[in-house]
This record gives sequence, structure tokens and C-alpha cells, in this order.
Amino acid sequence: MEFTFKIEEKKDYCLLHFAGNLIEKNQATELMERFEELLSKDIRKFVIDMSDFKYMNSTGLNTLLTILTRARKAGGEAIISSVPDNIKSLMLITKLNNIFTIVSNESEALHSLLKEA
Repeated sequence: MEFTFKIEEKKDYCLLHFAGNLIEKNQATELMERFEELLSKDIRKFVIDMSDFKYMNSTGLNTLLTILTRARKAGGEAIISSVPDNIKSLMLITKLNNIFTIVSNESEALHSLLKEA
């Protein structure tokens, strides 16, 4: 299954919805270009919805870390929601669960983002 994404600009944040498998760097090129455009529009708060995400390797982890790092460097935040069990395991093994805020759903992510404001 190929990697796809949707971006929804909401009132207080931007929702990045990931689907499929993220295993090759070139799969994330368009996503990262669009992400940089959002930052240039002063959008700083992001929710990454992984409910339809199936698999990722180090490329996917690097993409997530880049989004988080750039958001925080710009004074914002990126929160991950709706993580499938197999990806939760990967986050635990790599200890990225200590770096990211991971929540159950978009509503919890929004609450966490607004609490930080």
C-alpha cells in the first residue's frame, strides 16, 4: 500500500492525515514541501492522525521527527493521534514515545494543543 496524506487547515491547528506505508524517502517529498508551506503561512500547531497508517520504517520515523522539530523550532507543536498498535510498538522500541505527545484521538490532541497555548 502506497503512502498518501491529506492536509486539513482548521481554525486553531492543521490536521495531517497519513495513510498507507511510509518506507521510502521520496514518498514524503510532497508532504514535506506542503508542511514547509504551512509553516510559511504561520501555521504552527499540527495533529498527525495515523488512524489509516499501516507501516513505517526509519524513513517514516525521520519524517515524523522532522515535522516535530520544525514545528517546535517555529514555536509550535506536533501531536500524534490514533496510532495503530504496530506503530505504537515501534515508537516504544525507539523511545520516540518520550519525545512525541501521543494521544488517542484528534479531540485529545486539540485539547493538548490548546492547553499549551
